[in-house]
Amino acid sequence: MAVNGQEIIRLFETWSPKKLACMDNDPIGLAIGTLNKPVSKVLVTLDVNDAVANEAIAQGCELIIAHHPPIFRKLANIRTDNPAGALYEKLIKHDVAVYAAHTNLDVATGGVNDLLAEALQLTDCEVLEKTYREQLMKLAVFEQQSNADALREALAKAGAGNIGDYTGCSFTTHGEGRYTAQAGANPTKGEVGTPHIEQEVRIEVVFPQSIKNRVLKAMLTTHSYEEPAYDLFTMAIDVNEMGLGRVGRLAQPMTMRDFVSHVKEALQVPAVRIVGDPDSIVSKVAVVGGDGNKYIYAAKRAGADVFVTGDMYFHVAQDAQTMGLQIVDPGHHVEKVMIPGVAKKMTELCAKLDVEFIESTVNTEPFLFM
Repeated sequence: MAVNGQEIIRLFETWSPKKLACMDNDPIGLAIGTLNKPVSKVLVTLDVNDAVANEAIAQGCELIIAHHPPIFRKLANIRTDNPAGALYEKLIKHDVAVYAAHTNLDVATGGVNDLLAEALQLTDCEVLEKTYREQLMKLAVFEQQSNADALREALAKAGAGNIGDYTGCSFTTHGEGRYTAQAGANPTKGEVGTPHIEQEVRIEVVFPQSIKNRVLKAMLTTHSYEEPAYDLFTMAIDVNEMGLGRVGRLAQPMTMRDFVSHVKEALQVPAVRIVGDPDSIVSKVAVVGGDGNKYIYAAKRAGADVFVTGDMYFHVAQDAQTMGLQIVDPGHHVEKVMIPGVAKKMTELCAKLDVEFIESTVNTEPFLFM
């Protein structure tokens, strides 16, 4: 039985949430059609053009997940007598929805840039340019001793108390709680109208801001008291730092000439443009999928010997040359690594659902190498 398209995208966004997008007004999300329908087949593609639409229709796909948004700028009209309008018309008439994950998929762990770094066999990879971080929060909740273990367990299951390689971290202090239940209350301990003293504990846990609602729900659901007392703090500590690009090392240093051959083979491109000395030795490599012109300075600061990215502008290439940063430009289309990468990840995320993820076989590279 086909699953609702909204559930598929909900699972996708647990991996590549929209909040990771790092471009102003990045047109991510549902671009065409509806997700509120049964979906049994999903086509994964880099771009959405007429050939890809035909492929989706022929394969019986109800949904396309694309990296490049099919509608990048606001439309003044949708005319079906021009190529773009005709494409949108075809997709709508055949009830094929299109969902786009652009810079959020670039940033996501295991997304485009990680896939490129993996293809280039880079090790010890780090983020090149940090674009996203969360603040750490702390919950301090007061509970009777008899229910403390259950509450700590519930908070841990909700994701609170994860610190580095440790889970279930918390701190507990003991003390006395005092209260007087008023008319209409249903106290767990004590009597209405009578002051009560209870041996209690204060349990403290930390967690990233993004799971605050989940942690609070777990606390309120598990707490033994009718009216739990708790404090919630925002801490001046950032966690879950993520960003664009990756920088890592080759297993063994090699000449720029050999590295170029390595890039061509790894990314399946027939030719590249380079800036630098073919006989120089390279070891540390920075990579940004797509257009990485803005990140030459980040690559240089990171100590990269060579920067692999697409769409390098003439004057930016000159700037890179002046600062001693070598460039390998294999083109924008190398982001096609996301096709098998996304299909594999989504197959894992949707393992319990009756849905198939199909890798597009259409070549959307507009350039020919002669």
